[in-house]
Amino acid sequence: MAEVHALKKVFKHTQGIKMNSTKSMIGHCMGAAGGLEAIATIKAIQTGWVHPTINQFNPEPEIDFDTVANRKQQHEINVAISNLFGIGGHNSVVAFSAFKP
Repeated sequence: MAEVHALKKVFKHTQGIKMNSTKSMIGHCMGAAGGLEAIATIKAIQTGWVHPTINQFNPEPEIDFDTVANRKQQHEINVAISNLFGIGGHNSVVAFSAFKP
């Protein structure tokens, strides 16, 4: 929920924002998590496929984002954010964008 609250402070309107979790499919990869998340984010921009958060059945009511639960979705992606909360309270945010003429 910490990530959701932080994103809600940044994005006042959540319509059209897709939210998913790579960790649900690959587990916690410690130091490699950021690299794997970056690859998944870049591939989503390149292909237009947003991978799902698997085993998501009853999200918290406070999550107002369009979550990608259990099945991948096709979506036009121009900008993506990889938000990583690491062990020990470390956080990094990487923004990716693709400009389509």
